[in-house]
Amino acid sequence: MSQKWDVNDRSRRRFLQTAGWLGSIGALGGASAFAAEPATTRLPFANGERELTRAFPQKGEMLLLRTRPPMLETPFDVFDQGVFTPNNRFFVRWHLAEIPTNIDAEAFRLNVHGQVEKPLTLSLKQLMSEFETVEIAAVNQCSGNSRGLFNPRVAGGQWANGAMGCAKWTGVRLKDILDKAGVRSGAAQVRFKGLDRGTLPATPDFLKSLDVDHARDGEVMVAWGMNGEQLPLLNGFPLRLVVPGWYSTYWVKMLDDIEVLDAADTNFWMAKAYLIPDTPHASVMPGQKGFKSVPINRMVPRSFITNLREGDKVLAGHATPVRGIAFGGDAGIAKVMWSSDGGARWEGATLEQDHGKYAFRRWHAQYTPKAKGENTLMVKAINTNGVEQPAEANWNPSGFMRNVIESVKVQVG
Repeated sequence: MSQKWDVNDRSRRRFLQTAGWLGSIGALGGASAFAAEPATTRLPFANGERELTRAFPQKGEMLLLRTRPPMLETPFDVFDQGVFTPNNRFFVRWHLAEIPTNIDAEAFRLNVHGQVEKPLTLSLKQLMSEFETVEIAAVNQCSGNSRGLFNPRVAGGQWANGAMGCAKWTGVRLKDILDKAGVRSGAAQVRFKGLDRGTLPATPDFLKSLDVDHARDGEVMVAWGMNGEQLPLLNGFPLRLVVPGWYSTYWVKMLDDIEVLDAADTNFWMAKAYLIPDTPHASVMPGQKGFKSVPINRMVPRSFITNLREGDKVLAGHATPVRGIAFGGDAGIAKVMWSSDGGARWEGATLEQDHGKYAFRRWHAQYTPKAKGENTLMVKAINTNGVEQPAEANWNPSGFMRNVIESVKVQVG
């Protein structure tokens, strides 16, 4: 998180020049997705048929979960193409239906207020020129990624494994903004709000908060860039919060308001939504009641095989490359282990380039099956805190934080 951008850098100038028209792309919607016979694909769970759509602005082919507010899943084969998820294939998840489709980048302001010595109103140009620009590679993952695989089934968006992505985020440290405003002693949390709104007046604004110490850890940032380009509209243009190692619910999109609070935030999205059981792996028994809950927070490690799919055929006696991605959640990857016999024996995979502790890490291995038949390949990650993916899937009523060891059955011929 140290790359510095020159305020006169061509990328910055291009951002300001193009932000206006890219921020005013026409209606969100995907209405055309319903105008013709759409291509579909099937995800590996009940009611898993999904439309493949290209109807959303700045997006390539995506899996459509919901049109308004948009929920678009990244097709899983994208993750085999590299560490960084292309902006036009990066998953999309909004909570509220009223999303601006026309944002004037020149007129846009970020407000900082509450328990501060000097409230701020910052333009994009001020953010880019009056603070040090930094960059970090980090995974952004929906809390309910893989929810469709929960058994018994739970309510909510039925994602497969594509509600995640890894990008290089460019912006400024939140700490630097808060320091410029001067956080008063006794401040407890920092609350974030974006430009999206509910359709009904009674719908609570989408507000998320972090403890002051977390907000000022020097890693949390206010980003305008994603993989070297400005944020796509659906990924939060013109600004979004980036909270490395934490679930996406905290990464507030179209961020325009930062409020320093003198007490813990009790709004709906902190006190009633996005809660997890305060138990190991956030897991309880289906139907269990009366357990203590806490706001969801740090991510846990995950890993995937990306070049082989269920039912793929390989040849006995021939070396087949096996590769994939892993991430450590709130820590780096220490090692990735893989198995070609359903978990009876595990071997270390070769880790590829390290792009930072919060990024995807590519891994690879060689698989030479000896006999014909069905084989189950498995993979698990262990992070630098010693946290290892579990062999059994967790369960909770919201379908959060799945990180069970992944497996793929292949046919050896």
